[in-house]
Amino acid sequence: MGTLARFGVSLEEDLLFAFDALCEQKGYANRSEALRDLIRRALIEAAWEKAGGVGAGTLTLVYDHHKGDIGKRLTQMQHDAHHLIGATLHIHLDHDNCLEVLVLKGDIDAVRGLAHRLISCRGVKHGSFTLTTTGQEV
Repeated sequence: MGTLARFGVSLEEDLLFAFDALCEQKGYANRSEALRDLIRRALIEAAWEKAGGVGAGTLTLVYDHHKGDIGKRLTQMQHDAHHLIGATLHIHLDHDNCLEVLVLKGDIDAVRGLAHRLISCRGVKHGSFTLTTTGQEV
């Protein structure tokens, strides 16, 4: 960790009050911790926008395993990209619906592409991709 630097920020009071409420709701000890978290998130998102590099993320899918051959297609797509998948979790939500969580890591473009292919697979009811850092760049 580098040397601590201080700087001032000017905000409208309404925005500051809303930020303070968010800090309290999220459990931040102070504004500085919240700002550091927001800055890190912005830097991670900016890194993901650049081509190349390694990134990580989680992909959540919900689908009805009785609809067509969705389970088979998702499994095949995952096997084809096994080098990007660190772990999977499969939960039976009820008799019909499954929830899968995949932990992804690898080339940013490849990880993002896999996430988009799985989410857009016919039969997926909901998909959500959350990018994060490998910890190396922030």
